[in-house]
Amino acid sequence: MSRYSQVLSNKSGQYLLISSFPARMAYGMISLSIFFKVQQTTGSIAIAGLATGVNGITGATTAGLRGTLIDRFGMKIPLRFFAPGYALLILLFSTGSSKTELVLFAGLLGFSAPPINLSIRPLWKVTVPKEQIRTAYAIDTAVMNSVGVFGPLLATTVSLNYSPQISLRICSILIIAGGTALSLSPQLKRWKPEKKSSSDLAVWRTPAMQLLMCEGVFIGLGWGAFDIAVPAFTTLENIPQRTGMIFAIMAAGNVIGGLVAGMVSKKTSSFAAFKRIYFYWFIFSLPLAFTYPNWSMMIVTATMSLMAGSLQVFYLEISEAVRPKGTAVAALGWLWTVEGTFASIGAAVGGFISEHYSPRYCLALTTVCVGVGYLIMRGGARLLKAADRIPTEAEDTDALSVNLNITN
Repeated sequence: MSRYSQVLSNKSGQYLLISSFPARMAYGMISLSIFFKVQQTTGSIAIAGLATGVNGITGATTAGLRGTLIDRFGMKIPLRFFAPGYALLILLFSTGSSKTELVLFAGLLGFSAPPINLSIRPLWKVTVPKEQIRTAYAIDTAVMNSVGVFGPLLATTVSLNYSPQISLRICSILIIAGGTALSLSPQLKRWKPEKKSSSDLAVWRTPAMQLLMCEGVFIGLGWGAFDIAVPAFTTLENIPQRTGMIFAIMAAGNVIGGLVAGMVSKKTSSFAAFKRIYFYWFIFSLPLAFTYPNWSMMIVTATMSLMAGSLQVFYLEISEAVRPKGTAVAALGWLWTVEGTFASIGAAVGGFISEHYSPRYCLALTTVCVGVGYLIMRGGARLLKAADRIPTEAEDTDALSVNLNITN
């Protein structure tokens, strides 16, 4: 636990975590807020899934572009421009009353989403020494996933007990608060975009990044279908209040899994740990399609989320190790573009399948996609060899000396 106390005692790290929390909370609430707003307004699960999917697609397809802008011009302008615009569009969406209007505004919301998470991850590199990055990523992942505990639960509770409009207004307020606080972060002054030479490959032309994107296609598709299957399943069974509980249990598992990953010895390479955990992730997903929104689904998703939370930490290390130079933000942004786009497609398709067939088919698709993703990562191990190494003591010492002026 001393590793966590070292990171948490860093005042700059404390500010980074606290300032980003409101906006991340809003992101945790927005999907279900959109789903319940559209479902209650139109009476259609399929349209609700379509609106959620369109929102995700437009947000995902522009994530890489926003990351490229940050790598080129810095973080302040994108944060200060997108945050208030996004908050205003959330309020406009909350007043929508027709199918076309709701789907259109859901899409505009995605286009205007501020780059909160894209900005935070690179800032950790100017906040803690290199040997603390894994622990910092674990804490950051835990905080990000903790909003998955409170976000969906709050969105479901407010939407069902009061109205989705109130839930959306809460999202708008949180975005303004978090976006403003993060744009004033002292780390923004320290962080400078990496210089890129003409010989450095673009993200899309790097074989290792192409492999990660290929894996992201299937993981995005499977989890997009899952994210709609759960609220659709509970709605069809007249137990919609269990939606937030299931997602909250999953998010809690993600938090725990991420924290455990942060305690893994630095003598273990990120890719070696990633492969082992990925295999168990697939094994635990096998019973998913046979569960019901009760204790069975809660147990299966809890075990899956423990693995998923750990994977996120090592995935960040892998992507950082294999990305091209000069793409500290853009690399992760383009990975999210691919995964998020297909997650949105999965959500849109999942809404149709759930309403006209059964949510169980969507849950089965999740398991299949996790299995395919595992095979892709195993098969492409050669391309990820840069992440399959252990830092030397000399490298750790050099990293510490470089960062002393930052952390003191």
